[in-house]
Amino acid sequence: MFSGSIVAIVSPLQADGSLDENALKELIEWHINEGTDGIVIMGTTGESATVDSKDYDAAISLTVKQVAGRVPVIAGTGSISTKQTIALTQQAEAMGVDAALVATPYYCKPSQEGLYQHYKAVAENTKLPIVLYNVPGRTACDLLPETVARLADIENIVAIKEATGDLSRVEELNRLCNTPITLLSGDDATALEFMKLGGHGVISVTANAAPALMSKMCELAKAEQWKQATVINEKLSALHQDLFIEANPIPVKWALAKMGKCQETILLPLTVLAEQYHSQVLQALEQANVDIK
Repeated sequence: MFSGSIVAIVSPLQADGSLDENALKELIEWHINEGTDGIVIMGTTGESATVDSKDYDAAISLTVKQVAGRVPVIAGTGSISTKQTIALTQQAEAMGVDAALVATPYYCKPSQEGLYQHYKAVAENTKLPIVLYNVPGRTACDLLPETVARLADIENIVAIKEATGDLSRVEELNRLCNTPITLLSGDDATALEFMKLGGHGVISVTANAAPALMSKMCELAKAEQWKQATVINEKLSALHQDLFIEANPIPVKWALAKMGKCQETILLPLTVLAEQYHSQVLQALEQANVDIK
C-alpha cells in the first residue's frame, strides 16, 4: 500500500496564518500529476505542531476530498500523550484517511516498554493502518528495532518511517521482524541507499519541490535500476541537504514560494528563511532543474 515517493506536504498559509485551501488543492493536483505515490498531510513538514485545530482538521478533510482515492492519504496524528494520539487518530479515521503516521511521543522520553504500550493502545483503538515514525532528532526518544519487531506483530501496524539516517537499521529491522513491515525512509539524503538495502520508499521533504524527479528515482530504485536512479539522486543531492539548512519546513516553504506554489508564511516560533541562505537554496533548486517564478 505504501511505497515509492510519498510527499510530506507543506501546509500553504495565507498572510494571516490561516490555511490557504486553494493553494493546497493546487499542490495536491500538481503532486498527483507529477507522479507522487502518496501524500502525508499534517506531518512535521505540514506544521502540525503549530497550526490551530481548525486548520489541522480542514487540511486533512480537504486532502481526502481532493485526492479522491487516487493515491493513499496518510495523516500525521502523533502527540505527546497516548490519549490525545488516539483521539487524533480516530478523528482522522472518521475523515476517511488511508493511514495514520504516528510519531513517537516527544519531550517526555518514554522507555521502550512505554513506546510499545503507546503504539499498542493506539492500534487497538482504530482500524486504520498505522505507520510508526521514528525521528529522535525531534522527539528525544528512539524507537529501537527490537521494539519495532514487537509492534510489527500487531495486525494494523504495517510500516515505519525510519528517520534516523542510520542505514544499518534497514538490515536490523528486516532481520528482527517476524511479521514483515514496510520500511520507509524519513531521510532524503540516504533514501536511495535505504532502498538499495531493502527499503520500500521514502516519506520525502524534497518531493515538495521536485516531485517528478523523486517519483522517478523511486520508480527506478524499485526496479533495481540503480545506475539511473543514482543519476537522478545526484541532481537532487543539494536539495536533500539544503532543504534542512534551517529547521524543516523553513527552507522548503521558502523554496515553494519562489516556485509560485504558495506564500512563504510560516507559523511562529519558526520564521522565514534567513537571507544568508537564499542563494544556496536557489542553487539547489537550479541543480534539480526546478522552475523559479
